[in-house]
Amino acid sequence: MFEDLTRDPRVRVRTAGPPDPEGRCVVYWMQRAHRAVDNPALDTAIAAGNELGRPVVVFLGLVPFVQRANLRHFQFLAEGVADIADGLARRRVGFVLRRYPDHRLEPFLEEVRAALVVGDESPLRQFEGWRRRVAAGVRLPFWTVDADVVVPSALLLKEQYAARTMRPRIHAHLDRFLRIPRATSARVAWQRPQSTASLSPAPDLLAGWPIDRSVGPVTTFRGGTREARRRLAAFTRRTLAAYDRTRNDPSAPGTSELSPYLHFGHIGPREVALAVKTAGAPAESAAAFLEQLIVRRELAVNFVIFNPHYDSLRGCEPWARTTLAAHLRDRRPHLYSESRLESAATHDRLWNAAQRQMVEAGWMHGYVRMYWAKKILEWTRDPAEAFQIAVRLNDRYFLDGRDPNGYTNIAWAIGGKHDRPWPPREVYGTVRSMSFESTRRKFDAEAYIALWDPATKARRMPPSRRRTR
Repeated sequence: MFEDLTRDPRVRVRTAGPPDPEGRCVVYWMQRAHRAVDNPALDTAIAAGNELGRPVVVFLGLVPFVQRANLRHFQFLAEGVADIADGLARRRVGFVLRRYPDHRLEPFLEEVRAALVVGDESPLRQFEGWRRRVAAGVRLPFWTVDADVVVPSALLLKEQYAARTMRPRIHAHLDRFLRIPRATSARVAWQRPQSTASLSPAPDLLAGWPIDRSVGPVTTFRGGTREARRRLAAFTRRTLAAYDRTRNDPSAPGTSELSPYLHFGHIGPREVALAVKTAGAPAESAAAFLEQLIVRRELAVNFVIFNPHYDSLRGCEPWARTTLAAHLRDRRPHLYSESRLESAATHDRLWNAAQRQMVEAGWMHGYVRMYWAKKILEWTRDPAEAFQIAVRLNDRYFLDGRDPNGYTNIAWAIGGKHDRPWPPREVYGTVRSMSFESTRRKFDAEAYIALWDPATKARRMPPSRRRTR
């Protein structure tokens, strides 16, 4: 039974060997799947603990030096901590949260005398580096679990060229993996040793913490599994039925807006997919949503796993890099510095609205997100620098920044990733272009611009709330 756990394609054995027979518990090192429900990594830890007759404890070490993360991101993560604690308690699993500088896993493993360690898979290089360091240093068995995709990434074997190559490979496994096993509880409840500090009761986990506070929290989203489930229920009840017709309209509430919750692991993709499948929505709308949630999202994860240059132009297709280089000296009608772009101070009202939505709401509709990145390419002298500007802004302001989806969107928009050559244009070469005129014909651009235009917003605001000089 115990060996069967490691045969699951979600499970990667990083440090092999039998559990420590003197070990007192199984530790789940929570890094990506920040939830107590629909979490294959937690399920694996509980199954291992039950097989060994040992309790399970989740260790969450908060660190301030996550690349390009700031107060906006840490606040959203912290808002989900209470939901994690409540869910784990219902499954008889312990929870220990420690902040930097007391965040390190290895001392905790010694403190609780762990028998086995289970962790999350995450394709981003910084997190992968931390896991490799742990695997090289611990003497215990160390497994990591691919908990935030429907189809385990290991089954894809290599980088996929496009959605058309990814789709049949994903669909071949959906019947097997698009199901949530019955949630089990730990047979042996965790009893916290007196020496082990548990979840901090402080109302503000981020108080006095050395993090970048230059980008503040948003009021448009609140973190946590409860909020993610509330939004999912509202989406399936009110919006999903028309998804195939409204999903590309940034001026209408046509999408789920669940990407921040998927990024932080506050909800799992299997739960979202099954809710959509069973919602009774028209088949074309359900299929269109599942294409985005599973095929496209997992294509992005595949790109980041198998391409070490996922966050630079080097990770894009040779044909795209060649055509961009050939058009490097083309005249750019407009050139903007990164600071001008960040301030939404361009001549393009649609682009400015998209940038303001990013800065103010921490989110941007996917359709204008493509336009946003392509215009950075058009208004920057060097495509490689345009890519880096897009990455920096993406990671700084989006709640779902620092994510495979974001890097893949930029790679598609600027470097033709997962796309094909198009008729040549100035600046773009054969990379697909987007113009203001063509884009504004696809939806009510003026309505979208009005949503994020400062003057329009001021006119809509009650007099008592307007800022006076």
